[in-house]
Amino acid sequence: ISYLMDSNSANISIYDFSQHLFWDVNLSDIDINKNAEYIIKKVVIYGFYSDWQLIMRLYGMKTISNCAKKIRELDLKTAHFISIIADTPLNEFKCFTTTQLQPKHWNF
Repeated sequence: ISYLMDSNSANISIYDFSQHLFWDVNLSDIDINKNAEYIIKKVVIYGFYSDWQLIMRLYGMKTISNCAKKIRELDLKTAHFISIIADTPLNEFKCFTTTQLQPKHWNF
């Protein structure tokens, strides 16, 4: 499965992203196409605006939204943001449905 949007995104490399995103892996081992879900997850959770612009150019909003729906540890603010800009119902996000299953203690 190719996640890349078009040939214009071919000049983007993993080294264009903020380096703090991939502190846990060797950058030369990351393939922009094969590791798309991993890259999107890192950017959505920890990335800067410039990283968002890169994944938008690389993968497009539909792919980002589909990957974000699977992220269990995504914070609700980011889920709401993606839900609005991708026109996706919030209840399709795994982070939203799992938080509903784990009630918090009362805050007095």
